[in-house]
Amino acid sequence: MADLVFNIAKGRVAELYNRVDLNDPAASALVIIIWNTTATDATLRDLDTVAAIEADALTAEVTNAGYARKALTDADIVAFAPDDANDRVDLDIPDQTWTAVAAGSAWTDFSTNYDNDTAAGTDANIVPMTWHDFVLTPDGSDITAQIAAAGFFRAS
Repeated sequence: MADLVFNIAKGRVAELYNRVDLNDPAASALVIIIWNTTATDATLRDLDTVAAIEADALTAEVTNAGYARKALTDADIVAFAPDDANDRVDLDIPDQTWTAVAAGSAWTDFSTNYDNDTAAGTDANIVPMTWHDFVLTPDGSDITAQIAAAGFFRAS
C-alpha cells in the first residue's frame, strides 16, 4: 500500500484510476516513475504535479540506462471493481519490471501518477497520486517492483 497519498489526489485516486480503466479520455494512463529523494514526506505530499516534484531541490527522477517511465493503460491494469463485501476499493497494478538497469542513480521511491493525455501532455499536467518506498541500488540486473497482493492503494 501507499506510503503517502499526495494532497492533490486525496479522495481522487480511485476515480482517476477508474478513468484510465474506462478510457476517459482515451489517451489517459497511470504513469509509474522512479525517484531518488531525500525530501520529507511532508514536503512531497504538498506537490501537485510531476513537474513540481521534479522542481524540488532534493528530488530527481532517476536516469539509469535501462530505466524508463511505465505508462499503464486500461489494458494493463486490473478492472476497477468495488469490494462491496468489505466496503472498500482496492486498486491494483501488475508488478513492474525494468530490464538490465545500469548503475548510476540510487532508487528510493516510486510514484503512481495520472496522466490525462499521454499523447500531448506534459509533466505539469500529470497528477501525482501515491508514493511508495522502493530503495535499491541498480547494478545491471533486472529490477521488479512487486506490488502488494492487496494492490497499491485502498479506499475505505
